[in-house]
Amino acid sequence: MSHHLINTNYTRLIERLNRFPQGAPSSRLLYKILEILFSEKEAGLVSLLPAKPFTAEKASAIWKLDITSSRKILVELSARAILIDFNQNGSQFYVLPPPMAGFFEFSMMRIRNDINQKLLSELLYEYINVEDDFIRSLFLQGETQIGRVFVNEPALDDSYELHVLDYERASEVIKTASHIGISVCYCRHKMRHVGRACEAPLEICMTFNTSAASLIKHGFARKVDIPECMELLQKAYELNLVQFGENVRNRVNFICNCCSCCCEGMMVARRFGMEHPVHTTNYLPKIRDDTCTGCGKCVDVCPVGAIGLVSAGNIEHSKLSKADINEEICLGCALCKRICPSGSIYLAHRNIRVIPPYNTVHRTVVMAIERGNLHDLLFDNKVLSSHKAFSSVLKTILKLPPIKRAIASKQIKSRFLEAVFSRYNI
Repeated sequence: MSHHLINTNYTRLIERLNRFPQGAPSSRLLYKILEILFSEKEAGLVSLLPAKPFTAEKASAIWKLDITSSRKILVELSARAILIDFNQNGSQFYVLPPPMAGFFEFSMMRIRNDINQKLLSELLYEYINVEDDFIRSLFLQGETQIGRVFVNEPALDDSYELHVLDYERASEVIKTASHIGISVCYCRHKMRHVGRACEAPLEICMTFNTSAASLIKHGFARKVDIPECMELLQKAYELNLVQFGENVRNRVNFICNCCSCCCEGMMVARRFGMEHPVHTTNYLPKIRDDTCTGCGKCVDVCPVGAIGLVSAGNIEHSKLSKADINEEICLGCALCKRICPSGSIYLAHRNIRVIPPYNTVHRTVVMAIERGNLHDLLFDNKVLSSHKAFSSVLKTILKLPPIKRAIASKQIKSRFLEAVFSRYNI
């Protein structure tokens, strides 16, 4: 990797990505991935872009290029799903998504010939599924994670209808989205190129709202209406796929329909379950010991290996077994309840209800607080030396134990920030 260690535009791009909560640890593999997705010139330009949405005029000023050239570059980057573009109050805005969930996935969400997707898949597999650094930085830092599991709605019976909130239902995300797009599943597409894919369907990845609008516009997603998306959700239920989506309550941007063998959310939950890399539902399955037959169907369907068979403790029939759930790693997806032939599994509320962040901005700020880089979000424009100075000072202050404890408190992270974001519609 020695030839990459000089101060190249790719190095600057990696530094830019890692100023924010969902970064990408530097490695030889990451350089190779970025070299496929960006030209060196593009890497240098993107490394200068702010985290918050910006206009072509803003990019033009940062890049010191004329507005026509700047717009041409932004349109090209958006056409390749490197940037997300959207219209707000009559003005065109752009934003650089994180690597995940972001432009890593987008690069594989359609079949394309402008890049070598087989080589890219092999590199992504090594970087994400083999090396530990990226997975640990993405899923195992802080309390707030990028994704959460949705409860399997067919498993709900009448007694739970009033207890499951709208934001906990994938169906509600679909029904309230401004735009809906269906794309090739990044995870299974990648796994097909490395010879590890299962038979679950490819075209079942769901994006919503602003992200969907941009991906549809540039051919990375197929526009669908609510009924068709609900049909695909039903198909996912029938195939025992887990709904894993953005960890927010308002305007969810994605829901993946995950298998345990290909999809990274489930794979990391299976591998690091005790460290809680993804947010569970607010429900836990419970076993009725007196009716459980020990058939093992719940064991087979569990995506994270949270269920096993143990002795039923029957003296007369010593070989009888029953299901046993490891609540520490259970996702609460409720697949086991739906598939149980004897009706021996029921759902109960977890002791503590976990409430997701209000929206994407709220989640990003909370993740930045937890990961110690709030200063990078507050003073994002690295062009200004004054911002750099303030960022450095704030970084030092935030390291002081009393302040760090205060700003990381649940009250600051949840109630106060949520009130701000909801009050000003951020």
